[in-house]
Amino acid sequence: MSQVRATDITLHRQSHELEILFDDGNRFRYPVELLRVYSPSAEVRGHWGQNAKLQLDKQDVNIDDIIPVGQYAIKIVFDDGHDSGLFDWDYLHDLGRKQSIYWSDYLDRLHAAGHVRQPPRHLADDTESTSPP
Repeated sequence: MSQVRATDITLHRQSHELEILFDDGNRFRYPVELLRVYSPSAEVRGHWGQNAKLQLDKQDVNIDDIIPVGQYAIKIVFDDGHDSGLFDWDYLHDLGRKQSIYWSDYLDRLHAAGHVRQPPRHLADDTESTSPP
């Protein structure tokens, strides 16, 4: 059972960010890339935590649709075709609170795999947006 609930969700398409306000007063802005690379799907996380797949070149991914799932989660449809996995409120709240930790871990895993992350193209013309944490 979720401990927190989202009370407002706003997609900022131009800056590729999802903003969520929770009933505990916390408001988080998630870079879509972060949501995509930390998708709670079996494809990304692996089955039972094994064979997790490092997501590469997701810096320009955006969201096509957000589908409510009951009172506890959303399903995010990404524009790269990925649409599996449910983002429940507790998971999103944790991802928001620890965003910099998750982002650093992702960059470390990219580096360990020998992959160089390219800067997002959408930030070149978007002065209001910032890079992921």
